[in-house]
Amino acid sequence: MLHLGILGSGSGSNMQSIVDEIEAGRLDAKIEIVLADVRDAYILERAAKHGLKAQYLDCAPWKTKLEGPAEDECIRILKEAGVDTVVLAGFMRIVKPKLLAAFPERVLNIHPALLPAFPGVHSWTQALDYGCKVAGVTVHFVDAGTDSGPIIVQKAVEVLEDDTPESLHARIQVQEHIAYPEALSIIASGKYSIEGRRVRIVDNRRR
Repeated sequence: MLHLGILGSGSGSNMQSIVDEIEAGRLDAKIEIVLADVRDAYILERAAKHGLKAQYLDCAPWKTKLEGPAEDECIRILKEAGVDTVVLAGFMRIVKPKLLAAFPERVLNIHPALLPAFPGVHSWTQALDYGCKVAGVTVHFVDAGTDSGPIIVQKAVEVLEDDTPESLHARIQVQEHIAYPEALSIIASGKYSIEGRRVRIVDNRRR
């Protein structure tokens, strides 16, 4: 069983998809703690509705990264809660090496693009502006780079001729809610290995 710590900044829709899979018995995991860097983030309300332990994490003075005393406090809270896997679910901060070292190869992130294409913010708009015929979503392990860690799961989304950034983003989010629980199920199974940039997944059906 995975013991999850979820870090978020917004509505928590990806957390909700994980909660739904756990409650349905399809994901062998338990959410031990939910942390939000925005005091009134809806992810905290979602967590409370499901009886999950949740709290605000003050990340001042930094606006875009988790570093310094806030990073130390985050690690302390996660460790005391018994977390073994950290899930970034719309967490709008760059995590730093100390957190990654505290949970080696156990920090996951989701990005609304088919990495390595379009890292950074508003990637669906980037894809649309570039004229892509396919966009998508990636769940990956976090490393010291930006959206650059080994890829666990990807889902493709067709770009339609009449798409707007909003309509494309909405369809990408549907796939996000499938991809994140799928990636966590792979981690929970233990049937994978990380070899350089590649995450190799064992498929028992091929044996």
